[in-house]
Amino acid sequence: MSQENLQRLIAGDENIAMLTCYDSTFAKVSEAAGVDLLLVGDSLGMVLQGAENTLNVTMQDMEYHTKSVAAGCKDCCIMTDMPAGSYEKEKETALLNAKKLMAAGADIVKIEGGGEMVKTAQYLIEHGVPVCAHLGFTPQSVNQFGGYRIQGKTDQSAKSILQDAIAMSAVGVSFVLLEMVPAVLAKTITTSISAPTIGIGAGVDCKGQVLVLQDLLGIYTGVANKAPQDFKSPRFTKNFLAEQGSIQGAIEAYVAAVKNKTFPAPEHSY
Repeated sequence: MSQENLQRLIAGDENIAMLTCYDSTFAKVSEAAGVDLLLVGDSLGMVLQGAENTLNVTMQDMEYHTKSVAAGCKDCCIMTDMPAGSYEKEKETALLNAKKLMAAGADIVKIEGGGEMVKTAQYLIEHGVPVCAHLGFTPQSVNQFGGYRIQGKTDQSAKSILQDAIAMSAVGVSFVLLEMVPAVLAKTITTSISAPTIGIGAGVDCKGQVLVLQDLLGIYTGVANKAPQDFKSPRFTKNFLAEQGSIQGAIEAYVAAVKNKTFPAPEHSY
């Protein structure tokens, strides 16, 4: 958990294996299994709290879970989502909240969206906060998107995402996370910017990949108040536990598949 480790990860040639994690136990297991980067995701609103989306997750939630993850790992880099409402309005408020997450143990914070968020990212970076830009499908905008939909399918949408990625890279973001975009677009972005790309449902050509731990283990079955049989896993997920004999083995298999670029396979991409 250091800026030196983060910079080494960014500059390295090896593919980056990233995993969403919310507690110290799984942080420790994930680090031992070779995960490079742990994401304390606001997806905890869905995975841990049973909500339909991430919109009610608070700064207190993110600080608490960041501290928990930081307690469980020694060297693994930690990225934390800035929750909805914590960064979108005033840049000064964004900086204040970002520093709270850094104090809790984050090495880097993630913000969603392009456009005006480019200025916010630049402001944070200028004040010493490493930033990951999250583009494509951005869960905090689920209501504007009309649900969980692939982004970048039209020429106009693809151009907009590419322009945002170029702009974010130009102001110095550490990573660009691409979610639920066509693989061909993700490849174009990856070769067009200097910042490493992390994909989730964005094809195999990104510099790294991320999955939610509970998806990797095949145990997430949707909103708490709905029947498990009504849940359909997103296309980009894979149950690695089904092929292994242990949780650590499943995470190790995921790391190996990311490193040798056998995951995601075409069936996990758009």
